[in-house]
Amino acid sequence: MFGYATDETEECMPLTVVLAHKLNARLAALRKDGTFPWAGPDSKTQVKLKILSAIPIRVHTVVVSTQHMRDIPLDVLRKEVMEHVIKYSIPAKYLDDKTIYHINPCGEFITGGPMGDAGLTGRKIIVDTYGGWGAHGGGAFSGKDPSKVDRSAAYAARWVAKSLVKAGLCRRCLVQLSYAIGIAEPLSITVLSYGTSEKTQKELLEIVMKNFDLRPGIIIKELGLKKPIYSKTSAYGHFGREEFPWEKPKKLVL
Repeated sequence: MFGYATDETEECMPLTVVLAHKLNARLAALRKDGTFPWAGPDSKTQVKLKILSAIPIRVHTVVVSTQHMRDIPLDVLRKEVMEHVIKYSIPAKYLDDKTIYHINPCGEFITGGPMGDAGLTGRKIIVDTYGGWGAHGGGAFSGKDPSKVDRSAAYAARWVAKSLVKAGLCRRCLVQLSYAIGIAEPLSITVLSYGTSEKTQKELLEIVMKNFDLRPGIIIKELGLKKPIYSKTSAYGHFGREEFPWEKPKKLVL
């Protein structure tokens, strides 16, 4: 299981996935308040950034595909999405005359949801996490109770990584945890700072070992993972929102 954090946004999330979630949330809000009466509930977004030395410089490409009713012309849909979704959700400083926009590039998108893309296989693990940044262990979260480390340890790894970044110990951080069934203690703990820390990898690991008990039972207890807190994770990702306990950085003893 992996947890990732970066100081490029206040949420300690990659800007690419933050913007992608904002686009989807904006589409949903406009559909629900009646501004987009033609919109359906299914949508997909993607944001490509130009990055220099791990710092976002500009938005290179924006992709928005939204389900819609038959009676709206595509040119009208594209204009409304550009004006009310993209320009609203993405700060103007990241957009320029070279930014590429793909709005419903496939053309009509009328049939959505299970009718258009059936199956329940634990998918969407990348958009649920960090949008391809850091790493992912491969296990989906949704549908699993917190006794499964696929879920609880991934949350704990994010908690550790964000705590290290918020403490100013590194600008970017990847935490890897490995477990074996029936053994409480992690088999391995790895902390990578991508060269953004003044401390060595060994020193960062010692800080983690001193401040966090990463046995699954303790993770469940400290993060309150038996509480009914999971419904909001079904959309816009499992990380980067303060309402989740694993998003509240721990004050570290150094």
